[in-house]
Amino acid sequence: MTATGERFAKINAMPAYQQVAEAIERKIVDGGIRPGEPIGTEAELVRQFGVNRSTVREGIRLLEQGGLIRRSSDRRLFASLPRYQRLASRISRALVLHEVTFRELFEAMMAMETATIEQAVDHATAADIAVLEANLERTVAAEGKPGTLAELDTEFHTLLANASHNRVLQLAREPSGLLIYPTTEIIFEKVRESQPRLVAAHRHLIEAVRGRDKDAARSWMRRHVNDWRKGFERSGKSLDHPIERVYAEHLMVASGERR
Repeated sequence: MTATGERFAKINAMPAYQQVAEAIERKIVDGGIRPGEPIGTEAELVRQFGVNRSTVREGIRLLEQGGLIRRSSDRRLFASLPRYQRLASRISRALVLHEVTFRELFEAMMAMETATIEQAVDHATAADIAVLEANLERTVAAEGKPGTLAELDTEFHTLLANASHNRVLQLAREPSGLLIYPTTEIIFEKVRESQPRLVAAHRHLIEAVRGRDKDAARSWMRRHVNDWRKGFERSGKSLDHPIERVYAEHLMVASGERR
């Protein structure tokens, strides 16, 4: 209770443009407007919502940023599916804001990457395996390039998710993948044997997928994720630190090196 004995704070009304954006978003999410279908012109939305044009434009801007609306070349508005990267980046920011630790990220990654490789064993096609092998070749050739190795490792796990042919897994693992990516560069910079261990793990994972060997796939994926944990700790980081703290430290070091 406040000093004056009041139990509740005053209610702040949601701005009209946010109400417009939420109303349109609900229609899209509920299936009332399907991806690719027209939303209506700005003039039509002004009439339907009973607000001014600037309010509609601001609401549309929010939806465009979130990937739920796109404009055609003639400026017409259509419902759209948000790209994985946009969804993932929003969730990744939320994880950072909630001060998620790397231990939580490690535990979640272990579960999701294991589930992903199991589904890849069941569903990967010859084309899926071919792109994984091409990634491995580029990883072998990237010796001594921490940034490139980090990018290729992230790509490898994205390709494995694609090989699972399970869109829920693809979407679910993407936010953690974005948060893991900077840490792998730290590991490749500081732990000398990290690249050969990465190459060995990726090679065995591809062989397990090709051979439809789920036991080997699970075993190597768990070993691979544990290698990340060991490398992270050997690089001088703690699993119990919030994600944001480690990134801030890394950025300070990197900016100091650039100067």
